[in-house]
Amino acid sequence: MLFFNPNGSGKITRMISISLNNITLILGARQIFSGLNFEIQHDQKIGLIGPNGAGKSSLFKLIMGEFNPEKGGIITRARGVSVGYLSQEPQLDPDQTGFAAALAGNERIAVVKAELESVETSLGEESVYGNEKKLSRALERQQQLLDEFQSLGGDQYPERVRGLLRGLGLLAGEEDKPMRVLSGGQKKLIGLARLLLSKPDVLLLDEPDNHLDLAGKEYLENFIQNYPGAVVIISHDRYLLDSVVTHIADLEDGKLETFEGDYSSFIIDKQTRMARQNELFNVQQHQISRIETAIKRYALWAKTYDSEKFAKRAKAIQNRLDHMERIEKPLMERRRMELKLSGWRGSQKVLEYKKVSKAFDQRQVLREVNFVLHHGERVGLIGPNGTGKSVLLRLALGAMQPDAGDVILGPSISAGYYAQEHETLNPEQSVLDTVRLAGNMSESNAVSLLGRYLFSYKQTSQKIKELSGGERSRLQLALVVLSKANFLLLDEPTNNLDIASAEVLEDALSDFEGTALIISHDRYFLDQVVDRILTLEDGNLHSHPGGYSDWLQTR
Repeated sequence: MLFFNPNGSGKITRMISISLNNITLILGARQIFSGLNFEIQHDQKIGLIGPNGAGKSSLFKLIMGEFNPEKGGIITRARGVSVGYLSQEPQLDPDQTGFAAALAGNERIAVVKAELESVETSLGEESVYGNEKKLSRALERQQQLLDEFQSLGGDQYPERVRGLLRGLGLLAGEEDKPMRVLSGGQKKLIGLARLLLSKPDVLLLDEPDNHLDLAGKEYLENFIQNYPGAVVIISHDRYLLDSVVTHIADLEDGKLETFEGDYSSFIIDKQTRMARQNELFNVQQHQISRIETAIKRYALWAKTYDSEKFAKRAKAIQNRLDHMERIEKPLMERRRMELKLSGWRGSQKVLEYKKVSKAFDQRQVLREVNFVLHHGERVGLIGPNGTGKSVLLRLALGAMQPDAGDVILGPSISAGYYAQEHETLNPEQSVLDTVRLAGNMSESNAVSLLGRYLFSYKQTSQKIKELSGGERSRLQLALVVLSKANFLLLDEPTNNLDIASAEVLEDALSDFEGTALIISHDRYFLDQVVDRILTLEDGNLHSHPGGYSDWLQTR
């Protein structure tokens, strides 16, 4: 919606749905934001990015009223604007089925249907059909409700809900199970569907693409692109950010800056701006140095010659220096996780599957699968959720046995495993004890190693269950390094990593003296890392040379 400026300037302004002004947020002893300003216009698609722990989720909770800003901060929502929020871990009724939870996403349709039934019942009452005015009002109301009911989906609404769940990647039948037996990823899909069905004016999506397969991501991208309202999305998927956003909001060190354009344009712009700011900072520092030298010289002359003239000049120059607007030194290289995958050569033939079959509950997951993995390969394994990609990895690890066929690991191959749901980690164990046991090392060496993975000394004593998803991911990568494996089996390794950490992993895999088989739906990551794509669907495995974009062209 566009509005003409009422002051008669002729300029067109856009409707602001939500604005945050001078926001400071303090949680415990830590200041998250200071003097933050942010606005969401009604049709913007904003990608909210920043390092893990920068406060992106906290910003959403501020908008939703779960956190309150310090005195002086103002959060304004335009009249009538509705806001929908998808958290990283949606809280849903554990006894409700996934379908029922999704169906309740649009509460209005249930209200309209109930009122429509009430009106239709009243038409059979003598007090209504026998009174011309009452009958006319009831028929008019019935038509209004029928029109609204049809616009909301009408009798087709349940099938629309099931179609949405299919599109996002939930397998047929899974939505009829109670929430308590569903995985975290399945709950996230149902929470996302529930929110999309409610169609609020502003959508706040906190990593909605985690656990989505490629088809689900494409579905989500199309939905966001065509959504009539505003969308603010926290995501580390650079491909998705390039596909859907009109603006990037960059949150770092408690400050938020908004840029027009997609992620790739933002990165180029940011690097250019930082280089220019660094240049201006150096010029100003040289200027300040010259001024300070002049002040010292005049102060010395004033003292030596007892001269009020030189003293006044020193004071005047000092006053000019005090009022100079200082250029902040840009942080050109932010500290990143230090990840080095050592590896070693080992066997030329790393892994071989010979006519491998596997079924669960009479559902054939693998059908006489054949493939060979050679030393040095970086292979990406893709396919819809639930097709058996993780099963393929577990068979290679020996954690599961095939129903038929042979899985052969090379004689001098040592495998390291990264689990998608971090199930290999003991949630009750401390971070420090986990690393000490895995690496058989002293406390000081363990603390030093954890520091390279961006853990503070205080965090080393935390239990794993208290860590964020990104922190668990970095810890699990540290354990993979400690395993000193020359064959890496990685199941969705970038799911919870911020962009900077994902880039570190990409570089480490490029330098790795070993072999990697990687399940991933991170398309940008696949293009950067792998040299072959394996697709698994309907129990069949197919090989395609090149990265994700190469496979997409052939598809």
